[in-house]
Amino acid sequence: MTTAPHVALAADRVRARHDAAVCFVPSEITALVAEIRRPLRLLLDPSTGRRGVQRLPVPGDGDSDGSAGDFEAAAGTARVLGVLPATYPEWLGSRRFRAAHHTRFPYLAGEMSTGIATAEMVRKLADAGLMGLFGAGGLSERVLREAVEHLARSLHGRVNWGVNLIHSPNEPAAEARTARLLVELGVPAVSASAYMDLTPPLVLCVARGLRTDGAGSVLRPRRVLAKVSRPETAEKFMSPPPAPLLRQLVAHGELSAEEAALAARIPVAEDVTVEADSGGHTDNRPLAVMLPALRALRDRVAGSVRVGAAGGLGTPAAVAAAFALGADYVLTGSVNQAAVESGMSAAGRGMLAQADITDTAMAPAADMFEMGVRLQVLRRGTLFARRAALLYELYQAHESLEDIPAARRAQLEEQVFRAPLAAVWARTARFWADRDPAQVALADRDAKHRMALVFRWYLGRSSRWAIAGDPDRTADYQIWCGPAMGSFNRWAAGSFLAALEHRTVVQIALNLLEGAAVITRAHQARTCGLPITSDGFQFAPRRLAESGGAR
Repeated sequence: MTTAPHVALAADRVRARHDAAVCFVPSEITALVAEIRRPLRLLLDPSTGRRGVQRLPVPGDGDSDGSAGDFEAAAGTARVLGVLPATYPEWLGSRRFRAAHHTRFPYLAGEMSTGIATAEMVRKLADAGLMGLFGAGGLSERVLREAVEHLARSLHGRVNWGVNLIHSPNEPAAEARTARLLVELGVPAVSASAYMDLTPPLVLCVARGLRTDGAGSVLRPRRVLAKVSRPETAEKFMSPPPAPLLRQLVAHGELSAEEAALAARIPVAEDVTVEADSGGHTDNRPLAVMLPALRALRDRVAGSVRVGAAGGLGTPAAVAAAFALGADYVLTGSVNQAAVESGMSAAGRGMLAQADITDTAMAPAADMFEMGVRLQVLRRGTLFARRAALLYELYQAHESLEDIPAARRAQLEEQVFRAPLAAVWARTARFWADRDPAQVALADRDAKHRMALVFRWYLGRSSRWAIAGDPDRTADYQIWCGPAMGSFNRWAAGSFLAALEHRTVVQIALNLLEGAAVITRAHQARTCGLPITSDGFQFAPRRLAESGGAR
């Protein structure tokens, strides 16, 4: 890990240059404070009581020719109060996080399902010293295997990447196949999402391959991260795996007795991300409420677990706020769907780029439809949320498709499914016959389950229409999206990031982090009594150098 990290700004960056001069003008003080990599001497004018700053030299930047005496002379009668040290984006979060994941920055790009978080996105992030998580949810075993093998080859020897394992209560066999695949292929990090309780496949990812070093400490073959939105779920991830699950895996030959014993000594996850008002699965809780609560829980249950922040992080100010609340790292999601490396279609990315803060809605989730679980989606430009809500209302009110009034069935066939319900069931049955024949058998016995599978066909297809950019189904696009997308669009307006072709996942990340560091330093300066103007808490997007990579 370097001791003086640096993210070089573009050559045309405007810098305030006062050399050894003392500055007491608020606008000039603010400009100097924004030079985050330069330490400043804090001064007090005893005759006026005003506070000011003096730029201190940084070796090698051309401003350090003067002697120490020159700087002392320039300070004149001003009294030295202290030094405002340099600030770096790399240092905003936990150094333990960066060391554990071999990243340069305390930053994750989250796992957007169905391959929206692409292998290309993950690779670009890893190359820039960041970390990305491949979106495995909803992909076939063949497609997932190909993507993970590609990542393992292209990032050979690197560990700052991972793959998603999503909780699938309606398809436990699919969840188990994914977990075994991730273990088999040696994925360096597994990110667990949408879990309400721990499952055998998840515990398998935690425990398979555990061993000890010479000092008896437990060594993990893969790191496990978790996204949670409730304290009771967080506590499960901060604690060791339950003994019954470990015994079950040992009895089935999935774990050795030694692996189970070692798993009982460690928390399930090393990193727990507080998922606030995010796109996709969310409880819409405020980050300012949830993050302190889960940090306090961590301190009580497992002090070694790192706690990160996600949800609503679409601007530098939001990222700075998350770190100010004590986040060890941040995780972004919605904003990355509009990146050029995203698996989202050009049409879908264009819709995201038009979103404002209030252009989201909650809708039933395809993977947990019967349980009433909802997720946050884009509302602007699509009727998906309204139509999905109608399907859930009908599911609640009726016992079968045949029980739905004829006029309502006709409306569904014409406006939602665009096909006879019998034809939709035929397609659905063929799908499940290949994926999980038990679902078809259950539907033959249970008419309500058959109705649920038909409705889930629409919910599942709607996200794929958006990913594919099907022009005939624009009104049915399901695009997972939180308010952060709208805040990002407002922040990016008028800058180079306003254009979709410039929204690379790395430029998004570096600008959010750079801006967060600028705003953090403005807060530090203000707490020292310096008169910081309002524009000190603003940061306009700009092209940032992407060199450096992981450390």
